[in-house]
Amino acid sequence: YIANTCNNIGHIYENQGNYPEALKYQLTAIKIQDEIGEKKDLIYSYINLGNINIAQGSYPEALNNYFASLKISEEIGDKYGISISYSKIGVIYGDQGNYPEAFRNLFSSLKIAEETGDKQGIALSYNNIGVVYQDQGNYPEALKNYFASLKIREETGDKGNIAIIYNDIGKVYTKQKKNNEASQYLNKALSLAKEIGNLNEINVSYEGLAMLDSAQGTFKKSLTHYKMYIATRDIMFSQENAKKIMQYEFDKKETLAKAEQENRDALALKELQKQKLVRNGFMGGFAVVLLFAIVFFSQRNKIKKGKKRSDELLLNILPFEVAEELKQTGHCQAKTFSMVTVMFTDFKDFTSVSENVSAELLVDEINFCFSAFDQIVQKYKVEKIKTVGDAYICVSGLPVLNYTHAFDVVSAAIEIRNFILTRKKEKEARGEIPFELRIGIHTGPVVAGIVGVKKFQYDIWGDTVNLAARMESSGEAGQVNISGTTYALVKDKFHCTHRGKIVAKHKGEIDMYFVEVSNPSVS
Repeated sequence: YIANTCNNIGHIYENQGNYPEALKYQLTAIKIQDEIGEKKDLIYSYINLGNINIAQGSYPEALNNYFASLKISEEIGDKYGISISYSKIGVIYGDQGNYPEAFRNLFSSLKIAEETGDKQGIALSYNNIGVVYQDQGNYPEALKNYFASLKIREETGDKGNIAIIYNDIGKVYTKQKKNNEASQYLNKALSLAKEIGNLNEINVSYEGLAMLDSAQGTFKKSLTHYKMYIATRDIMFSQENAKKIMQYEFDKKETLAKAEQENRDALALKELQKQKLVRNGFMGGFAVVLLFAIVFFSQRNKIKKGKKRSDELLLNILPFEVAEELKQTGHCQAKTFSMVTVMFTDFKDFTSVSENVSAELLVDEINFCFSAFDQIVQKYKVEKIKTVGDAYICVSGLPVLNYTHAFDVVSAAIEIRNFILTRKKEKEARGEIPFELRIGIHTGPVVAGIVGVKKFQYDIWGDTVNLAARMESSGEAGQVNISGTTYALVKDKFHCTHRGKIVAKHKGEIDMYFVEVSNPSVS
């Protein structure tokens, strides 16, 4: 009972936005539940704790707590807990842009909800999956899942969530430039939200309609909807109070008018005029407050957009986990990683090729190739470290540990090699000088951390880095050259040819292998 009471107090503080107090009571509840072995309650306390973390913007902590709830749910076989934990984890991965992990967790949540017949859980899963597809720009799949969720919500009569889905569908149709369908669903959402008094969805509907009107070029109508969006979003509370005051003034005026009619009294007429003056004064004051609120919230939105942009730029420089640590603590502690896989690439005869190509074309070609490399390594969750001239350096297995780092890097290397080979054929067909690429890979321990004060650089150090560079310089153009250490980790998944022991500069003889096939044979 003490634990449950702490949980409830934490909920109230969370609703008030007092997150430090909410955390304190939630952690107290967890401590007690852990001591007395109340595992079922512990599941939902960890979920509540994760929700508070998200409200504070601490996504790594939220993930940790959702994973804790998932672990306990699986231990005691609580399928509802498993389903909601998967759902929460999937939503965070979706917000972070990690779509494969988002889908994996959301579909797991959907499967369990279907097994248990949890209609609310099924509808929520479909809706969350639709959001991730929408973020990816896959609008047909987004609509398919939104309509699946809508069907269940309509069966259960859940008007609040029906309004939400109507708005989601309307926004997707706007993106697809299907203006008639978009208008239909946004107006249905607005009508339903007004019916049930859901100010938040009224606000979302007005925003969607403003965007739709703007896309159609009906700017006067768009401005009207935008003004309603501003009013419902930023001064809901003031608006409600204003309505009550206006109603009071109106009632009072009507009473005085009735007295005037009955008594034909000059004093009553004078009093009525006074009330009109008060009302007009209130209206003028309210207009000033409204104007101030619009300016204030406009500036606030500019600041929020600036912060979002700065966060995006920071994530272009640093891994997500490192950036979060830097924002939370102001510094990043260097860490040792016992097993990662490092890849070096380098263009063969770069100097001689560059002498026969203009500087502008050379830079354009390097940028084109490295941009393609960026997309490939991101696909395999490999962390780009830096480029040095024509060298490209990346690593897997940090800052988040995983057990597939060697497989991921070799897969990325094969795709990079194939890209360059295709690019070579294209350039030769146009009579241009192509680049040829050497790729080297080695697995081992490294130290990783941030260097610099004004211009941050996340970098790695250690003998593993040097050996990866030797793998590249000892390789051949068009080949992926891996060390014996890496080979031991991927030999069951890739066909490789042993080159024997090759002399590497300053490293002596090292077992090296060429990866032979373009597609891994995953067992």
